[in-house]
Amino acid sequence: MADSVLNMVASPSLRKKSLWGGLAFFLFVIGFTVWLFNAAINWMTDANRLPLSQLVIQGELHYLTPADVRSGILKLDTLGSFMTQDVDAIQYALEEMPWVARAAVRKQWPDTLKVFLVEQQPVATWNNHYLVNEAGEVFRAPFEQAGQSLVNLDGPEDSSEELLAALHEMQPVLQRAGFEIATLALNERRAWRVWLSNGIRLELGRRERMERLARFVSLYPEMESQGKAIEYVDLRYDTGAAVGWKVDAEQNEKQ
Repeated sequence: MADSVLNMVASPSLRKKSLWGGLAFFLFVIGFTVWLFNAAINWMTDANRLPLSQLVIQGELHYLTPADVRSGILKLDTLGSFMTQDVDAIQYALEEMPWVARAAVRKQWPDTLKVFLVEQQPVATWNNHYLVNEAGEVFRAPFEQAGQSLVNLDGPEDSSEELLAALHEMQPVLQRAGFEIATLALNERRAWRVWLSNGIRLELGRRERMERLARFVSLYPEMESQGKAIEYVDLRYDTGAAVGWKVDAEQNEKQ
């Protein structure tokens, strides 16, 4: 009976100690978990512990080198660790490079950055200064880097798509007759002008450009039979054409 009374008196104190002990352990666990989480975050965000040290470049490159790509990435203000680096930021930096049409970037554990690139494909030059891609978009790469002979398109701002479409329309007609376009121009008054690779200038005017081009092709054998060098052919007439003949230096001196 005495033992039973003793137990009944002592149990509230023991329960209180047990409660505080449990609370202390719970707080310890919470604190340790927070510390462990912060330590893990600090470890993962430390660029010295998980640096992006490997770069894998995929895609068919003709105008860019791996050094160019690496340089484009390093233009970012800071390059984070594997865990913190935003691949969208790298993709944006790469797509700002003149020769890059599209870029895709992903990370591969533990330290690799994989980059897939699609280069711009130049099909013409723009105003003898920049380049035009297959979609008719001007991109700001120096045309000397294209390393090939391209037709020059010359026109007002935002007319590159129209000029490229006209080139695709005119070029086959002239090529079948043995001519090549060197420059295709559209002026502010919407008049078309073509320089051929043999130096002849064609004045096509603002309308019926394809009919006038076909007329030039049909009239050219007769012009050539004159045995004189042609400077220009003005086709801005309902029928026929006006021909300007080249005058050499000797003739100029006599005149």
